[in-house]
Amino acid sequence: MRAVCMGAHVLDVLVRPVDQIPEGQGGVLVEQIRMAPAGAAGGTAVTLAKLGAEVHSAGGVGQDLLGETLVRMLEEYGVDCSALVRRPDVQTSASVLPIRENGDRPALHVIGANGGYSLDEVPWDLIESADALHLGGPEFLPEAAPKILESCREHGVTTSADLLADGWPELLEMIAPALAHLDWFMPNDEQAMTLTGEDDVEAAAHALLERGVGGIAATCGAEGSLVVTAEETVRVPAFETEVVDTSGCGDAYVAGFLRGLSDGMPVEESARLGSACASLVAQGLGSDAGEFDLAAALAFARSATPLT
Repeated sequence: MRAVCMGAHVLDVLVRPVDQIPEGQGGVLVEQIRMAPAGAAGGTAVTLAKLGAEVHSAGGVGQDLLGETLVRMLEEYGVDCSALVRRPDVQTSASVLPIRENGDRPALHVIGANGGYSLDEVPWDLIESADALHLGGPEFLPEAAPKILESCREHGVTTSADLLADGWPELLEMIAPALAHLDWFMPNDEQAMTLTGEDDVEAAAHALLERGVGGIAATCGAEGSLVVTAEETVRVPAFETEVVDTSGCGDAYVAGFLRGLSDGMPVEESARLGSACASLVAQGLGSDAGEFDLAAALAFARSATPLT
């Protein structure tokens, strides 16, 4: 599988456990602080690389120490970063994530270099020669995304996208031109419902299908995922696992799902592989947590206990 992950690349700084911020200038000892490559494109790139894909990152990072660190960490996983544009006038996108005991992750975020990526910076030859393009954060590319996805369709490149933003009703109109050229849209359940105004994730998925998307694979936290196409609706459970941090679990699911489709797996099996990757990432701190490859993820998908 030759994949391009385009869009949001973020350097996360994670701290755990954090149940409250000390008042004033108070301090508290914690168990762990680390950095991780992340973002709707960057996090997916890491897990795809673990699963044996040839992965290329495309997007923007700053000409700063944050950017150097992010690129180095991606490259350590085998991600080719030659298509990442280094911007001298803006910092690398970054987040500080105080992780709660239950794995929840409130965030402090700087958009930074993820904003302003233009058509002039798109590596067209790279994309057109790929098997798959994953667009992480189409909300940052409202004008470029439709043209990029249309070109992918013309060249037989499978396309997918998920959001970095929480989602709001007006955002659907912003990304609607891109959805018409998209094979798979992969929001979480809250994003899907907020975008569409529906109070049920399955109804939200069908509303998104009406925008021209080929299929919806929506992650639903502990309830697993829901995959909806014009032909079928499939619910796939999450797996029992010891949750340390849920950062990057959605990105890991995306990577597993896309890897499964690339290998010719049916939709349900691909979604199970996605759930397995999410469970493996949740066992550690950060989007790059877990030492696993495709064989290990498939074995986990076969043997793990589903949540009921």
